[in-house]
Formats: sequence, structure tokens, C-alpha cells
Amino acid sequence: MLALVIVLAWGTGLTVWSNSRIDHVPALSGAEDTPGTTYLIAGSDRRDGEAVDEDGTTGARADTMMLLHKAPGGNSYLVSLPRDTLVEIPGYGGYKLNAAYSFGGAPLLVETVEEFTGLTVDHYVEIGFDGVSDVVDSVGHVNLCIDQDVDDEKSGLVMAEGCHDVGGEQALAFVRARYFDPTADLGRQQRQQQFVGALMERATSPSVMLNPVAQVRLAGAGSGALTTSEDTGILDVGRMALTARGAMNAGSTPTIPIEDPQYRTEHSGVAILTDDEDIAAFFAAVGDGSAETSAK
Repeated sequence: MLALVIVLAWGTGLTVWSNSRIDHVPALSGAEDTPGTTYLIAGSDRRDGEAVDEDGTTGARADTMMLLHKAPGGNSYLVSLPRDTLVEIPGYGGYKLNAAYSFGGAPLLVETVEEFTGLTVDHYVEIGFDGVSDVVDSVGHVNLCIDQDVDDEKSGLVMAEGCHDVGGEQALAFVRARYFDPTADLGRQQRQQQFVGALMERATSPSVMLNPVAQVRLAGAGSGALTTSEDTGILDVGRMALTARGAMNAGSTPTIPIEDPQYRTEHSGVAILTDDEDIAAFFAAVGDGSAETSAK
């Protein structure tokens, strides 16, 4: 009984401490709820400790965006949303998706993604790029694989072909790199998905979950780097992590249908063009849990 009390007290204390370190912004739109649970995960270049305005803006950019959805029947999907996807941003018109964050921070990004996908976001979770490095270092390493030798000056990524245990600095370069890859943003979204899966595997491994010291390091690094919607706490982030791991393990990482990956716009340069009907059908299948997976 004493051991149970100690375990419960430890877990409660760690949760309270972690929640106290999370920045919260009024990110959610208040749109009518859609079935299931939907998370919008964003990676920004906002640095740890940088002020967030009351409207959720920082002047930073969001170059990594993923939609994680757990359908009512239990199927979960992790979908990368390429930063260069041409979308309608409420109040601004047609721009690349990452412009929504620059124009209006988390609230406008959420509203834009909801209009694009037809799914209401229940939880918004943003991590600063410098937080990626801290989180990886807090769990020791992650195992990442690449299909070619890379020495990319722009991102700092230096990796030989194959799979390697890497620390925080190289993990951050891995998720940011795109200029060495002829597929640019599309190749990067695959590496981002691989990183998410590798981090979830490592963070939920016995060496971390059963080690109190490792738990404190992870909770401190993770919560200190996070910005979430107002009612999203560390337990919600934990559920998000488990859902993402389940989606990765099931091969439930479908790619959005693309009509033209090199569409030239009038004001935004080259963007990714999608078809409205194809996108609506794709996210309807994600929403109800019927979307195809690579495991099927």
C-alpha cells in the first residue's frame, strides 16, 4: 500500500510540475466538434522562453505540421501537412500553409487546417525547434535511418547511409533538412514522420519509462519546450504520444493526394497544389477511420 501511495504521489507531482512549465495560447477555434480526437502538431522556430502574444503570435515560423487523428472506431492516423501546400487562409486568400502561422500564430493556423481538412482540432501542440534537441538529449538518443550519405551545410545534417543512434543536434538537423533532397518538402515530411516514430519508441521504452531520473529529464525538456492550447496538459500530450506511436507502428501514415508538387503561384512562388474533392475524400476517410494504411 505504501509503495502504491509513493508511486501515485510521484506521478501526480511530476504531472503538476510539468503542466506548470507549459505555455498555453488560445489556439482552438471553437468550431463544431467532429467525431474522434484530432491533434495538430506544429514545429516552430520559436525559441524556448520567447514571449507569446495574447493572440498566440510570436513572429516565428512553423515549418513542420502534422495532423494526428484517432477515429471513433480506434484507428489512428498521422498525416504530414507540407508547409508549401497552397491553401485558403481565412482573411488572406491563397497562400502556402505555413504562412497562416506567420500571419496569425496558432489560432489562424488551426482555423486554416480545419478548413483545409474538415476536421476540428481538439488539441494544439507546438514545440520549438530548439526543444527537439533538448527532448532527444533527455532520452539519450533516437535511431534514425537515411538512404544516402548527407553533408548538408544549410541544416547541419551529416549522416552516412544507414541507421544511426543520434543525439539532439543531429535529430534537429534531420527534421529540418530539405535542400539536399530533390523531393524537397515531400522528402522532409517522410523524415519528420520517421523522427516522430523513433522518438515515441525511445520515450516509451522501459529504459525511460521505468527510470525516475529519465522521467524527470524528459518531462522537464518536453514541457519546457511546449506551447499548447489552453486546456491541453501534459497528460493530453502523453495520450498524443501513445496515439502517434500506435499510428506509426500500424503504418497509418497516409500522404495527402497532390495534384501538382511544382505549381507556380502568382505571389508565393512554387507551391504544392491539391484538388478540393480529393482532399475532402482523403480526410473524410481519415476522420471515420477507413483510410488505407501501408500495413494493409
